[in-house]
Amino acid sequence: MIHKPAYVPERLALLSDLNAAQYITDGLLNGKEGVPAIALDKVVEPLPHEGARTASGPLRELVEDAMHEYEGGKPTQADAWLAPRLHATLRLSRREAADRRLWNHLALGIAPDYVVWRHGKRSKVAAGRFRGPADTQAFARLWWMAELFRNGPDYRPVVTACGVQDVPNTLLRLDVIDHRPTALAMVRLMETGAVTTGREVNALGKAVNASAATLMYDVIAPDVERDGLPGQEWIEASESAGPVPRRMLPEGPNEERAPGSSVELLADHFAELFADAPVRGRVADEDGED
Repeated sequence: MIHKPAYVPERLALLSDLNAAQYITDGLLNGKEGVPAIALDKVVEPLPHEGARTASGPLRELVEDAMHEYEGGKPTQADAWLAPRLHATLRLSRREAADRRLWNHLALGIAPDYVVWRHGKRSKVAAGRFRGPADTQAFARLWWMAELFRNGPDYRPVVTACGVQDVPNTLLRLDVIDHRPTALAMVRLMETGAVTTGREVNALGKAVNASAATLMYDVIAPDVERDGLPGQEWIEASESAGPVPRRMLPEGPNEERAPGSSVELLADHFAELFADAPVRGRVADEDGED
């Protein structure tokens, strides 16, 4: 298993897909050889913004704390801990987070050992964990989980969502998740214990997505109009924010929360959909139905 890079740059940077590809070797994917950090540092580009949120030190400390906290357990459990803290440390806009080059550099230049630890403990790491789409790349998937499942400044729904691996593995790919009441209503079913397993999450996701073809969730359960100012103020406050707490959850942007009535309405609707959804392995009743 590889260890911390011998050289960690002071600042996050941008690493193109083309340049990233040449450093994703079989040795790295098998956890047997690290990334030539000095050589990689020569092909990166600076971020278009400056300031505290570009510093690599807090990110490096965060992934090391995650590995220490969950060493000896299942690395998958680290997702729920790391996702909100990664989001609150980076303080990115969605536009910034959509740049794959940032995630390439974080995975290969700052924390390749974390990617191997998290995704390669039992088998070879998939290359997409280093350089891949947002729902696959090791750090991008965590950031987007936190972004799409938080409720304003409240990261607790993110912790619940990350607690079932099929949420980032499947639900994160659904367009309907971009509607906050929909995402939070699905989390509500997990919080109440109605949906607990990966198979049940998959069944719920399919049912909710299929229903969205005929039922416009944003019409029957509207969200508040999003105001970009709290998010911008949160990003600007990064200069004086300090490290995120380890034992308590950090606070996200002070945006207005999703309307509770919309979340409740959809949670009730999704519960009905889930009751009729085929779940692989669910015991059939006397009528031969799931």
